[in-house]
Amino acid sequence: MGLFDMTGKVAVITGSSRGIGEAIAHEMADHGAKVVITSRNIGPCETVAAAINARHPGAAIAVSSSLSSKESLQAMIDAGRAAFGTIDVLVCNAASNPHYGPMATITDEQFRKTLDNNIVAQHWLIQMVAPEMIARKAGSIIIISSIGGLRGTPIIGAYGITKAADIAMCRNLAREFGPSNVRINCIAPGLVKTDFARGLWENPENLKHSTANACLGRIGEPHEIAGAAVYLASDASSFMTGQTMVIDGGVVV
Repeated sequence: MGLFDMTGKVAVITGSSRGIGEAIAHEMADHGAKVVITSRNIGPCETVAAAINARHPGAAIAVSSSLSSKESLQAMIDAGRAAFGTIDVLVCNAASNPHYGPMATITDEQFRKTLDNNIVAQHWLIQMVAPEMIARKAGSIIIISSIGGLRGTPIIGAYGITKAADIAMCRNLAREFGPSNVRINCIAPGLVKTDFARGLWENPENLKHSTANACLGRIGEPHEIAGAAVYLASDASSFMTGQTMVIDGGVVV
């Protein structure tokens, strides 16, 4: 596997019971990594872990966690360390988007949840793994942002604001962590066919609107994001930090 070999690395992937997170977990395990599968509900996590372990025995564990609870996230990280040792890679994939429509119609509760789960929780997770990475002078952190963080949107504005904040957090932490050889980068997907984004692609009119300006003329599939995550987690990207990779079928251009 060469530059993309993840043998001996341990990766925590949040929101990995389905969608993009699940695809990333499978791909990282296929490239030799041990993976921590985590989301709110343990059942789907166990299903994904079992599928990975069927191909790579002992490569995956399932742990439930909630973005709204710092204690829950810490317990999940601790479980990963107990099972596999050090954490080499963190993929902050899990996020919330409880509101579709103009920002004038979002409730305070919905706005707060979006901010807390998509910014504060990522900050917590990074704080939990960064010290050991800094001490080892090795580690890769990946935040799954969105093209919603790169442009305005009349439908998912609050979500877009949090994803722009994630990109800014990435740039700032790259400056902080760089001297210790710890890298942090973002992936900004366009519309991908996941349950999370179902509200944007299930309706034919929404889908038509979403793909109208895409160079490739379609939405993405989860596995089409996973390769970028392997790249960012592996030695293939050893000279890359503070950057945002846009994977959107050519929408932004």
